Amino acid sequence: QVQLVESGGGLVQAGGSLRLSCAASGSRFIIPTMGWYRQAPGKQREMVALIASGGSTNYADSVKGRFTISRDNAKNTVSLQMNSLKPEDTAVYLCNGKIRLTDYWGQGTQVTVSS
Repeated sequence: QVQLVESGGGLVQAGGSLRLSCAASGSRFIIPTMGWYRQAPGKQREMVALIASGGSTNYADSVKGRFTISRDNAKNTVSLQMNSLKPEDTAVYLCNGKIRLTDYWGQGTQVTVSS
C-alpha cells in the first residue's frame, strides 16, 4: 500500500514563501505522476501542480509563476516551492500520487497566509 506523508506547512505573511515536501513509501516503482492539490473551507478540492516522472509539469493558472513543483524519482518524493504567497492560497495542501487508475493521498498539511 502506497503511503504519502507531507511536511512543511505553516503560517506565513502575504508575500512570503513556504516549501512543502512529500515522501512516498510502499511503492516498488517510480510513481508515474505526483503532485499537489488543495482544499479551502467550503470549496472543492483543486489541482495545484502535477509532475510526471519524465519531468513534464502542469500548474493551475492561479499559481503559475509563483509555485514550482519538483521531484526526485529515485526517492519518490515531490516538493512544492511556493513564493509570493497570497491570502487566497490558504488551504489544506494534499500530496497526490497516481498509479494507473488509483489516486493515493497524504493526510494534508495546513498552509495559512495572513494579510
